[in-house]
Amino acid sequence: MDFRYVGKSGLKVSTLGIGCNNFGMRLDEAASLAVIHAALDVGVNFFDTADVYPLGKSGASEEILGRGLAAQRKDIVIATKFGLPMDRNSTEPNGSRRYLISAAEASLKRLNTDYIDLYQLHFPDAHTPIEETLRAMDDLVRQGKVRYIGISNMPTWALVDSLHASGRLNVEKFISSQNQYSLLARQVEAELVPALTRHGLGLLPFFPLASGLLSGKYRRNVALPAGARLTKSPQLAGIFLKEANFEIVERLETFCQVGSLTMLQLAFRWLLAHDCVPSVIAGASTPEQVRQNADAVNGALSATQMHEIDTLAGNAPDRFWVH
Repeated sequence: MDFRYVGKSGLKVSTLGIGCNNFGMRLDEAASLAVIHAALDVGVNFFDTADVYPLGKSGASEEILGRGLAAQRKDIVIATKFGLPMDRNSTEPNGSRRYLISAAEASLKRLNTDYIDLYQLHFPDAHTPIEETLRAMDDLVRQGKVRYIGISNMPTWALVDSLHASGRLNVEKFISSQNQYSLLARQVEAELVPALTRHGLGLLPFFPLASGLLSGKYRRNVALPAGARLTKSPQLAGIFLKEANFEIVERLETFCQVGSLTMLQLAFRWLLAHDCVPSVIAGASTPEQVRQNADAVNGALSATQMHEIDTLAGNAPDRFWVH
């Protein structure tokens, strides 16, 4: 397993990260612990969760993760998120001092740890000034309860605004941004990726397989597999199962057959070829999936392959900044 620094920070993570949003719901505790132990066995040190995971049973993911990683805590990087309401009666993000301080204390307890390696604002809060959020997160860092801070799902203009605010206030800056990024979702390349590169932040992609479409699990005009993510979520299915996406996937599958690659290897290695990406966050339902994911990040694509893949995908957004 390779390791990379997150942006220009001193936080070093495995190139494969484990997404823990299914712990405690789709996966019971025994199955979740099996995934955790398999990840440790292949050298993964990076686990990403949130206080609201899994949806419908908030807090369970952190609790399972805390029990599963207790013996290896000093060697592990735990990332979690705050900002979405735990009771799910509201969808309004909350980045206020009052909310996030209490949220951090609750996450520390559930995770059974004295500190959180990477504490992330899950969604930007339009009602709370970013200065208030940053000051409170800075206090947590100074108290030793948080090591680094990050964001998720924040638009580029707000990210840059937050970095300027950190400079004015002389407080901690975000070191990472967690956003959807895959060969089928490349919107971040237009403005966010150049901004992260310019300011030295890492990009942590979620949905790296476009909810499974890039794994070859779904086929055009074929019934959806039972129990799969897109089978259970009509909303996600409506986003990803589009004719244009199937056309891209089919072209990439042909490329993989010629180049003796799996789609998993193609999807993960393409993401990791981007300098700002230190790790790919991927969920897993079984130890075998963990091992397959670990194999997928263990290798690199050539510049020629990258160019051909971009041509086959044909969906790169217009870029407004050249570096």
